[in-house]
Amino acid sequence: MENVKKEKTKSFMSNVTVILVSQIIVKLFGMIYRIVITNVPGFGDEALGLYNVGFQIYTVLLAISSVGIPNAISKMVSERAAIDDYKGAEKIFKTAMVLFTAIGLATTAVLFFGADIFAEKLIKMPGSQHVMRALAPSLLFVCVSSVIRGYFTGLKDMRATSNSQVLEQILKCSLTIIFVYIAAGMAASAEMMATWANFATSVATVLSFLYLMLFYHNRRKSLSRKAEQSTGETLNESGGRLMKAILLLSIPISLGSIITAINRVIDTATVSRGIQIAFAEVIPAHGNVAAIVSPSADALVEAVRRLSGLLAKSDILYNMPLAVNFAFATVLVPYVASAMKLKNYAEAAEKVNYSLLVSILIILPCAIGLIVLAEPVYKIIYFNASEGYELLQLVSVSLIFAALAQTMTGSLQGIGKVFVPAISLLFGCIAKIILNILLIRIPSVNIYGAAVSSIACQFISCAICFMVLRKHCKLKIQPVKYIVKPLIAGVIMGAAALGTYKLVMLITGAGFVTNLIATVLAIGVAVVVYFALVFALKIMSPDEVKQLPAGNKIYALLVKTRLYR
Repeated sequence: MENVKKEKTKSFMSNVTVILVSQIIVKLFGMIYRIVITNVPGFGDEALGLYNVGFQIYTVLLAISSVGIPNAISKMVSERAAIDDYKGAEKIFKTAMVLFTAIGLATTAVLFFGADIFAEKLIKMPGSQHVMRALAPSLLFVCVSSVIRGYFTGLKDMRATSNSQVLEQILKCSLTIIFVYIAAGMAASAEMMATWANFATSVATVLSFLYLMLFYHNRRKSLSRKAEQSTGETLNESGGRLMKAILLLSIPISLGSIITAINRVIDTATVSRGIQIAFAEVIPAHGNVAAIVSPSADALVEAVRRLSGLLAKSDILYNMPLAVNFAFATVLVPYVASAMKLKNYAEAAEKVNYSLLVSILIILPCAIGLIVLAEPVYKIIYFNASEGYELLQLVSVSLIFAALAQTMTGSLQGIGKVFVPAISLLFGCIAKIILNILLIRIPSVNIYGAAVSSIACQFISCAICFMVLRKHCKLKIQPVKYIVKPLIAGVIMGAAALGTYKLVMLITGAGFVTNLIATVLAIGVAVVVYFALVFALKIMSPDEVKQLPAGNKIYALLVKTRLYR
């Protein structure tokens, strides 16, 4: 029994590691191409603002059509696999493919033919309709790709998800850079450069889908053989009833993402209107540009695009730590769902508690690091457009709550509380909209009001998820272990990073190269200090350390250094 438990724990952390590594690669490449195109002459904050706005409408339709698919299919397939009904799992997969192909076609048509209405009536940013049309084809291919990913995740094979996401991002990165440079060489406008950048996304999703089809084809015979040899109670639902069951599960799972996506669109609309009210009399000076008194409508639109671009820059770095944490949210669903199906509540609770602890230990240093090193990081990656680092410092506070809510979402979906994440986000988004309307129109606050409202949104969402999860799962959240000690380690780490950076800059003087060296050294010192403190403070027990990737080797080293016995 003990060996079985160890094997399950090893399998869980192995799959977490697979997704974690793929997400790091995906976000690194995502950050690289965004940095490159932002610094291309003619692109800058304005084109980035258009690029980002087009993505927001796309994300709403993507959330409606496909975001809930992987977790819904994963949950249903894992439950059939838990009782050895692989024939039923295969039936779920084939039914979902038919259903979501139709949904993908419908949303593609909506985005392509409705782009003018979205751009001119909803978000009031003319020019963004071209960006939306360039993205439209990818909706269909993301839909069907999500079904394949969800099927293999439910079978606890994370390679379909990790491999295809890495391939897609590498293609997206390279094609986006190529297309933008071609457009820049043709002296294209900011609108067309943003359009070509997003067309690269559509091409990448098509190629990623073709890889997934090949992945499935290579395993089809072994999967069919496994289905024929199933000994569990067979799923006897008709195609229509099964489609209904898939939708009833995927819709509530998607609701959280739909609300988040809609919130971003409303966020953009409130930012657009709020900035125009705030700057109606004068647009403050920025960079080498003088203040504009009594600005025209065109000048106000340009200011909105620029400030939206500043917000988009902070999003690039903000999303990086969340991508790392995403691994737990993804892998938790099938493992918790399987345990609950077999009424193994202790195992489900153990996975949830451990995931929350690791999420805290991952996200806290990331948030503190972004706060203390925001300015030097911006000077490195946005060397041609380094304004707006204060926005990153503000939104980084919300990173902690967003990551914990993300992990708890996976846990809640696994135990069947699929509506809770959506409801919690809804309350958070309502607070965000109200604060946006109140704060952004204040000239001295302007775009920073959006960052403040993000903190409130994520805090409310996290608090509601925690209260519900604590009620339905045996959480063992010890304040000293989960909050006090990680905060001590994080604050000392932040002080060490900032002190190292200031000292190096004092010795070497200002400059791009010296700033780069000082920042890299500060990050290196921060990593060493933080991990030393995590283990010195014994935040993780010996068993918890051993569950980490290469955990046995880490524990042996800790014993050797006498940090653990």
